[in-house]
Parts: sequence; structure tokens; C-alpha cells
Amino acid sequence: MRIGELAERTDTSPRLLRYYEEQGLIRVGRAANGYRDYDERLVDTVTHIRGLLEAGLSTRLIKQILPCLDDPREIHFADATPEIIATLEGHRDRLARRIELLTRNHAAVADYVDALKQCALGVERAPSGV
Repeated sequence: MRIGELAERTDTSPRLLRYYEEQGLIRVGRAANGYRDYDERLVDTVTHIRGLLEAGLSTRLIKQILPCLDDPREIHFADATPEIIATLEGHRDRLARRIELLTRNHAAVADYVDALKQCALGVERAPSGV
């Protein structure tokens, strides 16, 4: 697939996709005409990269984590220093807190939508705690 299609499917600018390639986060083949040829699997990879970046991880750490998405047993970290491990643990813990918050927010929005639907149908809800 061409860069424009991958950009559209992942909501990522072509410039960022080229940056991910420069950083070694994605590997891109070349067509006979020299154009980049993006593999279908890169849709998921780019989505993971964006999520990890949004979670606050650096591209250096993401480059180490990406192989874990396919098969964590095949990962060997030559530079798994105590500092890197501590950094990753901190990110993991922040992600867990974020997931908890998102789960609560999801439940609150779902309850609100249900209440709006009931209101639209003319059904009154019983007050909370009754």
C-alpha cells in the first residue's frame, strides 16, 4: 500500500510515518519503481506506536517494546539496565492507572447515554440510592 493509504487508515501524517521509518520503528519495502510499499501489518504496528507515544514512551523504548507485541518470548534486551526497567515499570503503572480512569469514564458515559435514551422515551429514572 502507498503511504497515503497507511496515513489515512492510521490517522497518521505521511511525515510521521517517514519519521517512524527513520527511527527504525517500522520497516518499509520498496516497489520496483522505488516507491515505499507499506505492508498491511503496519496498520496495527503504527496504531501501537501511536498508543505508546500517547502513553508517554520515547521512540527508543518503543523500538524495544514493539517486538513484544508479536512474541514476548523472543525478546532479548542487551541494554536492559535497571534504569530502563524502572522506566518501563513506571510507564506500565501509569498505563494501569489510565486504564482504570478510562474504564470509570466509559461506565459513566454509558450510564449517561442510557439515561438520555430513557429520557427520550419519556421514562423517568428512579433517583440514585433508592
